[in-house]
Amino acid sequence: MVDKLIDFAVGALHDYCTLEVKMQNLERKIDILTYRANDVSTMIEEAELHSRKKRKREVEEWLEEVQSNQTEFASLKEQAQQARFLSRIQVARRVDKMLDVITDLIEQSDSFGELLLNLHEMKGMPLVAKEWKGQTFLQNLKEIWEWLMNDEISCIGIYGMGGVGKTTLATRVHNNLLNETKFFGHVFWVTASQEASIPKLQNAIARAINLDISSEDDDKIIAAKLFNALKRKEKLVTIVDDIWNHFDVERIGIPVGVNGSKLVVTSRSLEVCRRMGCQKEIKVKPLCGEEAWTLFLAKLSCPNELPSDVQEIAESMTKKCDGLPLAIITVAGSMKGVDDICDWRDALDELEGYSAEQDDEVFQILKYSFNRLRDQKLKDCFLYCSLYPEDYEISRDGLIRRFILEGLIEKRSRQMEFDNGHRILNRLENVCLLEGGTETNEEDREIKYVKMHDLIRDMALEMLKTEKTKYMVKAGIRLEDIPGANDWTEDLEKVSLMCNRISLIPSGTSPKCPKLSTLILKDNCLRSIPCSFFAQMGALQVLDLSSNMFLEELPNCISKMENLTALFLQNCYKLRFVPPLRKLKALRELDLFGTKIERVPAGLKELINLQHLDIGSTRIRRILHGTISKLWRLRSLRLPVEVEIRVEELEAIQHLEEFNGEFLEVNTFNQFVIYHKRYKRPSFYNVRLSCLRLATGLRIQTYYKRITRKTVTLHKVEFGAGKNEILLPEDIQELEMFDCHGLGSCLTDAFIRLNIQRRSLTSCLIQSSAEIKCILKKIMSSSDHQSVIGETQISPSFPLESLERLELFCLPNFVELCEWESVPDATLPLGTFSHLKWLNFISCDAISKLFTPKLLQHLHNLEVLKVSECEQLEEIIADEVAGCKASLIPSSSDPCSWTTLISLPKLKLLSLAELPSLLSICKETIICDSIEKVVIKDCPFLDRLPLFLPTVNGQPSPPPALKVIEIPERECDWWESLEWDNPEAGNVLQPLVCFQKYC
Repeated sequence: MVDKLIDFAVGALHDYCTLEVKMQNLERKIDILTYRANDVSTMIEEAELHSRKKRKREVEEWLEEVQSNQTEFASLKEQAQQARFLSRIQVARRVDKMLDVITDLIEQSDSFGELLLNLHEMKGMPLVAKEWKGQTFLQNLKEIWEWLMNDEISCIGIYGMGGVGKTTLATRVHNNLLNETKFFGHVFWVTASQEASIPKLQNAIARAINLDISSEDDDKIIAAKLFNALKRKEKLVTIVDDIWNHFDVERIGIPVGVNGSKLVVTSRSLEVCRRMGCQKEIKVKPLCGEEAWTLFLAKLSCPNELPSDVQEIAESMTKKCDGLPLAIITVAGSMKGVDDICDWRDALDELEGYSAEQDDEVFQILKYSFNRLRDQKLKDCFLYCSLYPEDYEISRDGLIRRFILEGLIEKRSRQMEFDNGHRILNRLENVCLLEGGTETNEEDREIKYVKMHDLIRDMALEMLKTEKTKYMVKAGIRLEDIPGANDWTEDLEKVSLMCNRISLIPSGTSPKCPKLSTLILKDNCLRSIPCSFFAQMGALQVLDLSSNMFLEELPNCISKMENLTALFLQNCYKLRFVPPLRKLKALRELDLFGTKIERVPAGLKELINLQHLDIGSTRIRRILHGTISKLWRLRSLRLPVEVEIRVEELEAIQHLEEFNGEFLEVNTFNQFVIYHKRYKRPSFYNVRLSCLRLATGLRIQTYYKRITRKTVTLHKVEFGAGKNEILLPEDIQELEMFDCHGLGSCLTDAFIRLNIQRRSLTSCLIQSSAEIKCILKKIMSSSDHQSVIGETQISPSFPLESLERLELFCLPNFVELCEWESVPDATLPLGTFSHLKWLNFISCDAISKLFTPKLLQHLHNLEVLKVSECEQLEEIIADEVAGCKASLIPSSSDPCSWTTLISLPKLKLLSLAELPSLLSICKETIICDSIEKVVIKDCPFLDRLPLFLPTVNGQPSPPPALKVIEIPERECDWWESLEWDNPEAGNVLQPLVCFQKYC
């Protein structure tokens, strides 16, 4: 005891005496951090202003934390100057803590890499628009277009009742403007909605033009920044959709009429349009009878002519919709697949009952469509979607995950649950109560989502008021404070406060909600949560605190929430502490992905009902042996990088369906492969064999993604003599190899060495290998009876036949796909590349010619071709190789009329970027009816685009599917200098050119 007191006294004395020195060290560190923050801010502000890039989220968070610590330091410095003995000791200890924080921030800045993300793939693209072609619609579109082309008109209003098609019309205007040279592609879309305010509109516009205004809180200063940034762009069009109340455009910062800039607004109110300063307004009127009937039939999707008695009823239903497109679409959608005349009569009778009510007519029709669902499970799933904010794109997989937790879906396996969930969402899309869509993630893979039309969401929220289950929904309305006590009623069962700005829950706040089962607080700014907040929520089952970026620890009372079945904490980037969980016996899902926790929560192995555990991208580096095996009910498991699990632990988990983890030794990895073959589990996996810790360069996920594939990643693995043989699962679908050695010069030799001779492999990525020179090597002529690669005979199921996606990155000695042209009469093995859809080359500097005419014949399913940063590449399609001249023919041509056929009938995207030596895409003309997008960037010596232009009425026209040709704005002169086979080609394609701003 005495020793401890002496140690304490010595430490306190040291703190007292060294305060000044510590403050000097801290001030020096603060100066370094400030200089660095200023440099970072200057760089990203300049880049965001003059390029189509945005700052990384981690950079934005870092700058916010720097600013917070600068403020704290100023206060600490003042306290140090006034401190007496005891307070000096306290201040000295605070200085020590702050030194650690500042040092950590400085170290973080060293690991940023690129500060910004490219946005050229996300901006300037056409919006998804409904295909309406009625005469009234086209007339409205023509009139608006004439106004936009008139330099005297700078502000246009589109108004009409809800559901009449204002947004659809504005969307078509937006898409057409992208191809209009007058505005250089400077078209920005902003959605306002009922909750719009000047700050919200300013933030939305700032995001659209990639301008950072996060450091400003004065509306006038923000307006000035927006005004100056928009003014520089010249001749831009800003479209603000769904304005409910008028705003002064100058207070927002929109430069209407300056340098040819224009504003288009949509609103339900003519008065709002006029008060916004619109010089011209157009009223979107309901469809006429014929157009309404045409739309009804189109959405009914009936393959045959309707029987006369059914048609009579259908026409009556159409009339009840009063020409409102949204009503027509939802009513027709509810009748898809209905054949029985009795069902049609009953539906009409029900619709007439709703239409007779005195409320807003379109609302009643939407309510009718909801009640036509009949199936209560469908209704519950639909209503759950209203917990998300207006215009929110809801990930399908993420939504189904919630359906499962809420007990709306119960099946024997996770795959069956998700299949059932997708079936439910498909049905809701088919009846037009949800809209489906896709977006592309950072891996260029499509992610499916659903969203609600704002009127349909309003109807859903209204329907919630009649449900037995009581809801409170205040999602995405910019709340800064937790709702007041009056909002937290005792009968509440589900509460959604997601996507707000709530940063503080006052101490002592304790809503009395004994029935509350679901609480969603995701995407807020919470820094801490008092225990009192949960004190009277004893029935809580689902708690979602994900994406609260400033939350550092959970309150201890979480340990006592024994009814909790799901705890979501993913992407709480600062979260370091989770209290013991051993009492949470009901917990089925625990998601800690992307947090900073360093240890597995205490009591984890006692959660015997846990089915889904995600601790990926955490700082956990060790899990005690026996912990995972105790969780025998697990169905999905994701582990952090560098944490290796013993295979015998996986064997104990008899229901494991999805597994994401890493192995650090070949033997352990092979044991997993043997286990998987023996037990046929997990059903899906994403496993890595990394023979070097702290693996860099791997594409580690930073977001939630359900595992639905069978993927193996090999990193820093050495092949060859004296090395352990590596086994691969027989059902492998995706193979990624990063910086592996001993692969040999031919990739297919490596495939054979790995015993990959099966049809299951559909995707392959190879990165950072100096050995690989080609994919396939042919050493015998076609007259031989056997096709041979390397020293091995090709099996009929050789993987190049099943491959759909091939990505080759950073292969400095890669020279060609197939090394064989010196062999007379050589042919590729039958089926080679026959299923290939996606081909991507990055930094393959030795290759000079990409395709030969012979190889191109096998790529008839190719949809995407991307080539970038290949310094010596001169030709995409070689002109002549071994006496064979390259030419491309129409996909509709008779293949029997040619001895050597070369066709790319399914190509949709061609992207060529940073190819300093590229001279030619193809010497002949490429005929490709399927091409949708062409991207050309930094190819200075390319002087010709060999696109075939079909003729319409004797005049050349663009390829039928082509939507956009994307070119950097700085390369306008290059575009103008291109040579064309047809002298009219440049003019014909010009409307499709979208000039992008790149760095």
